Amino acid sequence: MASTRLLSLFNAKAAGSTKTLARVGCNVCFRRSVCSSPSRLQSCMAAWVMDQYGTNGVLRFTEEFAIPAVSSATEVMIKVHAASLNPLDVSMRGGYGAKLLKLRRDPLSVMDNDSEFPLILGRDVSGVVVNCGSEVTHFAPGDEVWAAVPPWKQGSLAEFVTLTEYEVSHKPKVLSHTEAASIPYVASTALSALVNTGGLCRDSTSNKRVLITGGSGGVGTFSIQLLKAWGAHVTVTCSPNAEGLVRGLGADEVVDYTAGNAAEQLGVMERFDVILDSVGGDTEQWAIGLLKPWSGSKYVTLVTPLLLNTDSMGLLDGTFHTGFTLQTKAMQNIISRGIFYRWGFFAPDGPALDEISKLVDAGKILPVVEAQFPFTQVPQAFQKLEQGHARGKTVVRVAEEDDRQADELMQNICTKAAESQQEVLETAKQN
Repeated sequence: MASTRLLSLFNAKAAGSTKTLARVGCNVCFRRSVCSSPSRLQSCMAAWVMDQYGTNGVLRFTEEFAIPAVSSATEVMIKVHAASLNPLDVSMRGGYGAKLLKLRRDPLSVMDNDSEFPLILGRDVSGVVVNCGSEVTHFAPGDEVWAAVPPWKQGSLAEFVTLTEYEVSHKPKVLSHTEAASIPYVASTALSALVNTGGLCRDSTSNKRVLITGGSGGVGTFSIQLLKAWGAHVTVTCSPNAEGLVRGLGADEVVDYTAGNAAEQLGVMERFDVILDSVGGDTEQWAIGLLKPWSGSKYVTLVTPLLLNTDSMGLLDGTFHTGFTLQTKAMQNIISRGIFYRWGFFAPDGPALDEISKLVDAGKILPVVEAQFPFTQVPQAFQKLEQGHARGKTVVRVAEEDDRQADELMQNICTKAAESQQEVLETAKQN
């Protein structure tokens, strides 16, 4: 976009000027200049919010939601160009994890009954930085970025979102914002599960045998590509009409879970080193037996009862019951088979997304976008996601990338800001 190129040039020139001004005692920070549309006096933005938990009817569009301020020295404000939906968004809309997530947002909420509403959903974002805290070093206004928004923060179904710089990464150059928005949350979840929990990495995955259950969804389609880039042998379970997709992404073997004998088909194969389970239910009852015994193999499931337990039992009882369940299953499997049973959780990680960005730019990971919706049709996007049987991600275009009027506004604002800062510089030199 023209405005992005202008902003990048402006910031590059401003970097040297900032040092000069600092030497003469002028408190000017180009990095914190906000170059965005001045509509609604920079105080309100459009967003899809919810004021209670429920079905699609609780989603409400507003143009009067307060823009999230940069309140910390390490935060960045992002103008959202695209967001995408995940199954977690549907679950959160219905109240899933409400108690624990409310406590994570505000630890003092355990002492009161203050409402967590209004809430904004949306866990993926791709956009442009418009403001930075004074200690931010890796980003500047105009940078194109992507990120996974933690579920305890206000989401990306809005014009702006604010995150710490450690949660943000530079967007792959080869992707549009719409394509980029399909990756961050599933990438962060998969990396946390496969690397932090499963013990895999680029240098230790070659020739490892990995089974992914539910391979056609967002986490599955990303994991296939990541594991193949690292040299693993990947087997996937999915429905027949998704076989072409997962094979196209690199899956070595595909098993039809609808045939009714998936366990039998997998049972005749060579045992696996790691299983990534994104289906849950009774899957683990038969899948754990597919792992290599007494060889350090790992069963990692993304379907955990932590949030459900805290919702139904309360924070203390739910956490205790969950911990006891995990410990029991882990001990049983390590004693009986020498298998590590573990739970995988999402973890925001900007530096990890930097590595994924390199793989994307190298052509080793492709975005898998099944459906796109404009910002005005967020409820319809949720309906699409709720139909199930995902073949990739559902993306919401928050700001159209060919919005020339917005580009011209941004260019004019930044040009005037550059002229103003130049005048300050000249005055400083004269004094």
